[in-house]
Amino acid sequence: MDRQQIIQSVSVQMPERRWIHTQGVMSTAIELAERYGENPERAELAAIIHDVAKYWPIADQAAYIKQNSLDERVLHYNKELWHAEVGASVAKEQYGVHDIEICNAIRYHTSGRANMSLLEKIVWLADYIEPNRDFPGVDVARELAGVSLDRAILFGLDQTIVFLIEKGKVVYPVTLEARNSIVQQLNMK
Repeated sequence: MDRQQIIQSVSVQMPERRWIHTQGVMSTAIELAERYGENPERAELAAIIHDVAKYWPIADQAAYIKQNSLDERVLHYNKELWHAEVGASVAKEQYGVHDIEICNAIRYHTSGRANMSLLEKIVWLADYIEPNRDFPGVDVARELAGVSLDRAILFGLDQTIVFLIEKGKVVYPVTLEARNSIVQQLNMK
């Protein structure tokens, strides 16, 4: 599929407000890719597809994960993580995306992970700071993104983890690993 066909397919699978979010992630991913030395077309493609499965019924997401032998660990954590695992598979199986880094950027756009690639970091952060996001701290994250990709991601991960703790939610261990990995990378600089 070409870019326009993928956009058409993805955009009809979500409400208009989520498509507006996706467009914000696309433009932010391109901007971050240009700033930090990643291929903007790869960043944009991952951004286009990142939420493709977000509005699938939860039962369908769970069934897809099981039927396609995806990482079932996510099923024991917040349902908000599931669409990322499904989306990475859909990118490959339905849209012909065979670039493992693009698929991983989709897979880890909600949780992050230890030792994220540059593309994974860009898509994670673009999803967090895109222009339509409005929550306490987003402006700080946007400012940090102009200075340091890793510092902006660390800020976002910290905010996310604190939010989950304050809400009495479990924290996905992969997210904690992502945070610890970023801290270690920053300490080595």
